[in-house]
Amino acid sequence: MKALNGKSDASIVAVASGKGGVGKTWLAITLAQSFAEAGQRTLLFDGDLGLANVDIQLGLVPTRDLGHFGNGIGLHKVVTKFAPGGFDIIAGRSGSGTLAALDTQRLGKLMGALAELAVSYDRVILDLGAGVEPPVRALGALARVGLVVTTDEPTSLTDAYAFIKLSLASGAARDLRVVVNLAGSPREGERTYGTISKACREFLKYEPPLAGIVRRDPKVRDAIRAQAPLLTRYPTSEAAADVRALARNLLSS
Repeated sequence: MKALNGKSDASIVAVASGKGGVGKTWLAITLAQSFAEAGQRTLLFDGDLGLANVDIQLGLVPTRDLGHFGNGIGLHKVVTKFAPGGFDIIAGRSGSGTLAALDTQRLGKLMGALAELAVSYDRVILDLGAGVEPPVRALGALARVGLVVTTDEPTSLTDAYAFIKLSLASGAARDLRVVVNLAGSPREGERTYGTISKACREFLKYEPPLAGIVRRDPKVRDAIRAQAPLLTRYPTSEAAADVRALARNLLSS
């Protein structure tokens, strides 16, 4: 993506995974709040078209969502302020087959509008849908940095590898980095990263760097059940510390 209004796409970070159930949306939410804590004007975009759940995890009932975009309503008009986290949200429309099956023209308009809106923020987090379908990869191509979230489960590793492989093959990949979530310990997280890193190095001739390790923390599940951000409900938890470290890593790179 080219720079718009003199600002590059360096502010956009895509959060992706090959499969669901790895904590991708929770990580995107927590990363957005971490950036906000660091003084960054931050937007979280729910790009899981058709299976959106950022608003559900946060207990939000937005007045407008992505389903309202178009027909004279600009993307900036569907932004919801999330005061408890200090960041803005563009909510998706859960269960909307219309959004999940956007044609090329409408998807292009959405991407263009998002790119224009991004210049108003210091950081934009794209919570992409799980999987490797073309719309997912197309949205991900807007970002300079792509975080591929995985766990130590074999299916998660296999699907994360597939996402990296297809992103490279399509030319959409720019700066892919691995985040290991639900790690039993930092050492276990490093072993998980070593597994996917070795596969990428041997078969793709590409080695994505490790962006961060987030430890398994029961307080995460409690925060999700309470529909509250982790950094607000449990600011001193282990997972909170790990995501803040991830945010610092991204801000310094």
